[in-house]
Amino acid sequence: MQGSYLMSTDNNDAPESIENEEAIDAGAESPTEEATEADGLESLQEELAAAKDAAMRAQADAVNIQRRAEMDVEKARKFALERFASDLLPVVDNLERALEASGNSDAHDAVVEGVELTLKSLIDVLEKNGVTAVDPHGEPFDPQVAQAMSMVENPDVEPNTVIGVMQKGYLLKDRLLRPAMVMVSKAAS
Repeated sequence: MQGSYLMSTDNNDAPESIENEEAIDAGAESPTEEATEADGLESLQEELAAAKDAAMRAQADAVNIQRRAEMDVEKARKFALERFASDLLPVVDNLERALEASGNSDAHDAVVEGVELTLKSLIDVLEKNGVTAVDPHGEPFDPQVAQAMSMVENPDVEPNTVIGVMQKGYLLKDRLLRPAMVMVSKAAS
């Protein structure tokens, strides 16, 4: 019996000592494991924050691209007629010159009336499509809408005033198609 008691005592002691060693080992590894887990959790949180930031930036980029595309389509619609309208302007100029050259002759009254009606209908079509004339006569010179062809001394008007329009300018919506060609007053020397 004693042998078996000793044996059982020895067996009981052996597992306890193994358990104690494991408890000591576990106690020693526990702070390291917690630190590793905390580092891993921090790393995952940083990755999550970076992924959220990247997703928000991608969404903002998509919205910006959509807005830019909408603006480009709007501009394309608004200014689609620009080249066509520019090509029509010399026709308007020629009709105006024909009217000026015709004078008041009775023989040409029917031709003059026809040219006047043609000019009026052409100008109406242009205005319907957003093309408007720029006639800065008597206004201060604005280089945004007019091109000075010459400067003339004129004491009757303020310096830098448009005193003559050689050729009207035109706008398509708010965009300049062609600047007006003008004579500008300058101060007497």
